[in-house]
Amino acid sequence: MKPVDFDDAETYEPDKGWRRVSMAGSDQFSFEWFEKPPGHSSPMHDHENEQVCLCLEGELTVTTDDGESVTLERYDSVLLESDEPHRVENTGDELAVGLDVFAPGRSFDFWTDREE
Repeated sequence: MKPVDFDDAETYEPDKGWRRVSMAGSDQFSFEWFEKPPGHSSPMHDHENEQVCLCLEGELTVTTDDGESVTLERYDSVLLESDEPHRVENTGDELAVGLDVFAPGRSFDFWTDREE
């Protein structure tokens, strides 16, 4: 068993107010809790990992590079395929909180080592 205490978990803040917390996981899958302030959007990006984005609070709009989008509200989720370009934006008026699940698992190196 490998427990992760939320308050002691590895944390990364790619942009001001966009905080990600690495939860329990492995090389096969990983969980990242996150919060985004109103109006914040991740850049359009893709990765080898399949991703499930689950909205826990607020409103998140997930858009792919072909212009398709879905707005998630509390407990809604979306599957993003491996290498599918996408961005996630808080389109609501309050802080959005979510959980990303990645398979295979990944570390914060995806954000820290990427070229813009």
